[in-house]
Amino acid sequence: MSEVTNPRNGGPAHRRWSPVELSARCTAAFHAWWARRHGHAPPAPDTGGARPPSAGAGGGVLWRMRTTVRDEPGALAALCTALAEHRVDILSLQTHPLGEETVDEFLLRAPEGTDLTAAVSLAGGRHTWTERADAHDLVDAPTRILGLAARAAQDASELPLALRQLLGRCTIRSLPAAPAGGGPAPGTVAAEGSLEDTVIRLRAPEGGTITVERPYLPFTPTEFARARALVELDARLGPRIPRGRDVLRLPEGGAISVRRADTGDLAAAREMHERCSAETLRRRYHGPVGDADRYLNHLLSPRFGRTLAAQTASGRIVGLGHLLWDGDETEVALVVEDDWQRRGIGGELLTRLVSMAAEAGCAHVYAVTQASNTGMVAAMRGLGLPLDYQIEEGTLVITARLDAVPGRRPRESGERIGRA
Repeated sequence: MSEVTNPRNGGPAHRRWSPVELSARCTAAFHAWWARRHGHAPPAPDTGGARPPSAGAGGGVLWRMRTTVRDEPGALAALCTALAEHRVDILSLQTHPLGEETVDEFLLRAPEGTDLTAAVSLAGGRHTWTERADAHDLVDAPTRILGLAARAAQDASELPLALRQLLGRCTIRSLPAAPAGGGPAPGTVAAEGSLEDTVIRLRAPEGGTITVERPYLPFTPTEFARARALVELDARLGPRIPRGRDVLRLPEGGAISVRRADTGDLAAAREMHERCSAETLRRRYHGPVGDADRYLNHLLSPRFGRTLAAQTASGRIVGLGHLLWDGDETEVALVVEDDWQRRGIGGELLTRLVSMAAEAGCAHVYAVTQASNTGMVAAMRGLGLPLDYQIEEGTLVITARLDAVPGRRPRESGERIGRA
């Protein structure tokens, strides 16, 4: 069984592409796609539309609110008094100094129907932003940040996800120092990074650039410092992925192991590609790709997602499964060496990738393949999840909803994404 990566090109990462745009039927189209693909973004967990009211122990609705006031004596007191007059309970407060102004960020419990924006505007609050909160927001900021740092310390692929949870509504993209498909490299970023209103740019630990964008809410220097500290921690720890492995017993006998893979497996992955037939590679990459090894470094990088390898007892890689961050959704892609196909390896890799996506808080995963690829279709159906099918000119997009996956991680503070 083999599978393909996404042949979409151009456009923002959060856009859902039509099936026509997913058609890539020649080598030139494939190369053009890869050359224009700047990198994957981490997933935006499902917001489920408007969230129902979140009531605390004392009743009312939980809100996160941010407003800007003059940095002068009595300004914060005026805000608190205005909120108290509306019987709003202040559960936590963070301040972000901005010279002559201060951004105050609150976690509030307010009676249903309270107009928070109107209340604080009468007390001098400007540029007010609110969104519904939930129980996860009740964790104090230092505890939450330490938890994110601990997750990132264990696994390099957690960095983009940790940044999203740290900064809230935002889109994060990793741009490699040297694009896999050739072309000009992105502009360099100063070692200390840069903050420009709603955009943060940081130097990625392995080179290249990490760009964080928020549609309308400017980042504060405090948020910039936190993000930079998290990236610096990642750089100091160096490349790392969990090194555990599981043994998979095959139906006809024998066993293989399944483990996380990264760029250290580049040579073994290239050798597996050389053993694959032209048809397997065509299904995987939508066309002949004699230079596919040029792209493996990107696919294996933990910055753009997670990779699982199926490995024999002798250490030979016979299958790869990729989970790639792609804006609001997450892509899954598989390739299994010809001699090892139809043994359940692809289905096992896919099941594990979907579980990893659910644990990361993803709402959906999609696979892009050909309508004739019955193996991949069967593997997606074998997940036992609700599926959506879109097909155009032989290109098939299968999307699986993950809200029913056991162990799916609940949304955490700031995991809603805003679109420009």
